[in-house]
Amino acid sequence: MDYQRPIFLFLFGVILLFLLFAVYAVYLYFNQSKYVYFPTSDIAATPSDAGLFYEDIMLKTSDGINISGWYIPAENQRGTILFFHGNGGNISHRIEFIEMFYELNLSTFIIDYRGYGKSEGKPSEEGTYFDAKAAWDYLVDEKKINPSRIIIYGRSLGAPIGARLAEKHKPATLILDSTFTSIKDIGARLYPFLPVRRFFKFEYNTIEYLKGIDCPVLIIHSRGDSYIPFSHAERLFEVVDNKKELVETFGDHNTNFIVSREDYKNSIDFFINRVKE
Repeated sequence: MDYQRPIFLFLFGVILLFLLFAVYAVYLYFNQSKYVYFPTSDIAATPSDAGLFYEDIMLKTSDGINISGWYIPAENQRGTILFFHGNGGNISHRIEFIEMFYELNLSTFIIDYRGYGKSEGKPSEEGTYFDAKAAWDYLVDEKKINPSRIIIYGRSLGAPIGARLAEKHKPATLILDSTFTSIKDIGARLYPFLPVRRFFKFEYNTIEYLKGIDCPVLIIHSRGDSYIPFSHAERLFEVVDNKKELVETFGDHNTNFIVSREDYKNSIDFFINRVKE
């Protein structure tokens, strides 16, 4: 009968949409890393392009992966920054940060995670933690730098990596820049129609790592960050049980450092001096 045709078409449409949704969900599940890591291998610049001397370092992690990094010594250094960058590009896209640290008389050791830049392997959450530990061991064991003079700096995805390291090896200070409470919280925000918290393989649980940290913490975040809301910084700030400060900057997630460079520089300088008091 003719009245059955619209019902059939409606049911067919519902089933088709369900199947398409299921296919999309399965694709996301098996390709999660493509939505977490965006590495590039081309080295676009080096510290020497900014007039800075640097050492090209190659480390071997505890699971046998060779990772690359740069060590940039500062004159009259007051400490060393161990820098963990975000999920895109590689260390060559962080020259501006290295310049700022140098201006603050801070040496810098910055590494590329496995799969980034000249580092071997493929990125994974466990792998990034191995990479961070190798970088820490290099500064402490090879460079003979006292942990009390190491400042761990993590930006975006680099922040949970740095926070986990700080939980296990007490640095002088931990700086978290434009980061999230956990990557599952961000995933749930980006894909509210999917059961992200149940099926997402990645944790990067910054807020849990912070609960076990025993060092001063500086959090930098822009209220204009459209990718990671400012509320994440506020929640992180709440759980820190030590000297702490939350600095509000301007600009979006990938422009706040450019827009607020002086705010970055001044807040880092002030906080380092404050924790030494």
